[in-house]
Amino acid sequence: MSLAATVLLAGCRASTTQSTVPEGVPTVPAPVLDEPSGEAEPEVIVLAGGCFWGVQGVFQHVTGVIQAVSGYAGGSQATAEYELVSTGSTGHAESVQVTFDPQQISYGHLLQIYFSVAHDPTELNRQGPDVGSQYRSAIFPTTLQQARVAQAYIDQLGQAAVYKAPIVTRIEPDQAFYPAEDYHQDYLTRNPTSMYIVINDLPKIENLKRTLPDVYRANPVLVESVP
Repeated sequence: MSLAATVLLAGCRASTTQSTVPEGVPTVPAPVLDEPSGEAEPEVIVLAGGCFWGVQGVFQHVTGVIQAVSGYAGGSQATAEYELVSTGSTGHAESVQVTFDPQQISYGHLLQIYFSVAHDPTELNRQGPDVGSQYRSAIFPTTLQQARVAQAYIDQLGQAAVYKAPIVTRIEPDQAFYPAEDYHQDYLTRNPTSMYIVINDLPKIENLKRTLPDVYRANPVLVESVP
């Protein structure tokens, strides 16, 4: 067995008996506060919500997303390696760096996707079968405005009692992002029959298509296809 395969067995594929997709997708309203529309330059956000395979897969199917890269945020460059991050002792969270076109989709709309279909924001330091701080729900804002919009949205969803449990998503500014190893990129697309993907992640893509059809794209934008 290759090193990559051995590591994967100890990480996101720790269990396939419990789905990370909650029963029923909550109706998550769009944020009241959003960034100004019409910005010409691409923007970057970094989001963590459990195993990065599924989070990356969701955003790769979103119209307006230019690239979605799996990686690590919250710790140092020295520990941004899958074997180390999987121990839960590095401070890193499995994360996805999303580059998007603000003229096609807003930051707030991406947060709506994040809080509705990409993960369950009420699970503390876990997502379904994956347990540990490396699977925490966290937003790593790249600007002060992103942090403000994210906090306002969390407050809005909490006040509206969208979820049965409190939102535990953390906002962690001033954290660098480090891309994950090549074998983690485009994992959902390259491994659609993996039981972990079938149970935990493909339902997220279907939920995106069903609940937010206006932003769903059938053909994902893959890391390997971006120059």
